Amino acid sequence: MTPDASPHPATPSKGTGSLPPTTGVPTLVHEARTEPYLSRQFALRVGELTILLVAIVGAIALGLGITDYFGAHRYILAYLVAYAGFRYADLMIRDELQEQPPREELSRRISSQLPLLLMFAAAPFERTYIYGGLAPRWAAALGLLIELLGMWLALGARIQLGFLTAGRTGRPFLVRTGFFRYIRHPTFAGVYLVLIGWPLIYGAPITLVATAIISWISLRGQILEEESGLLSIFGEEYENYMRTTDALVPNIW
Repeated sequence: MTPDASPHPATPSKGTGSLPPTTGVPTLVHEARTEPYLSRQFALRVGELTILLVAIVGAIALGLGITDYFGAHRYILAYLVAYAGFRYADLMIRDELQEQPPREELSRRISSQLPLLLMFAAAPFERTYIYGGLAPRWAAALGLLIELLGMWLALGARIQLGFLTAGRTGRPFLVRTGFFRYIRHPTFAGVYLVLIGWPLIYGAPITLVATAIISWISLRGQILEEESGLLSIFGEEYENYMRTTDALVPNIW
C-alpha cells in the first residue's frame, strides 16, 4: 500500500490546525488587561505620594511655630476647625447611592481632592507673596460666615434626606420638602459656599475667582451625572421636579 492510501491522512493536520488559536488568544487578553491595570496603579501611587508630601510639609509647619500663626489669624483657625468637623460629619451621614470597586473608588477620591489641596495652598500664597500683610477683617469674617452657612445647608440637607427616607421600603421616595423645596441640590450648593469661604478669609481675589469657576464646572458635572441616575429611577416625576425647582440658585439656575 502506498502512503497516499493510508486510512488516516488527516492525523498530522489536527495538531497543527489547533496551534494558532490556543497560542494567540491568551496573549491578546493579557495585553488588553495589563495596560489599564498599570495606569490605575500608577495613579494611586502618585496620589499616595502627594498625600505623603503634603503631610510632611504640614509636619514641618508645625515645627516652625504654626500655633503662633493661628494665634494671629483666628479666623483661619476657626475655618479649618469648622471644615474638619464638616468633613467628618459629612462622612458619617453620607449615603452613597452607587458603590464602586475599592481601587477605582480610591483613585476617584484622590483625584477629586488634589484641586482642593491646590485651593488651600493658593489663597495663603496669593496673600503672602502678592499683597502682603493681613486680609481685611470684614473679608475674613465674611468668609467664615459663608463657610458656616454652607455647612448648615449641606449637612442639613443630608440629615433631612436620611430622616425622610429612613425605614422606607418598596418604591423609591423623592424628597421635595425642606431644603429640597427651593433647590434640587442643596448639598452641592452648601459645599460650593464652603469652598468659596476659604479664599475670602485670606482676601485672595484671584484664588476666589478661580475657585468659583472651577468648583462651578465640577459641581455642574456632578449634578448632570446624579440627575441622569435620578431620571432613570423616578422618570416623569423627576422631570416635573426639574421644571418647577432650580438646581442650585433659586430663580437663577
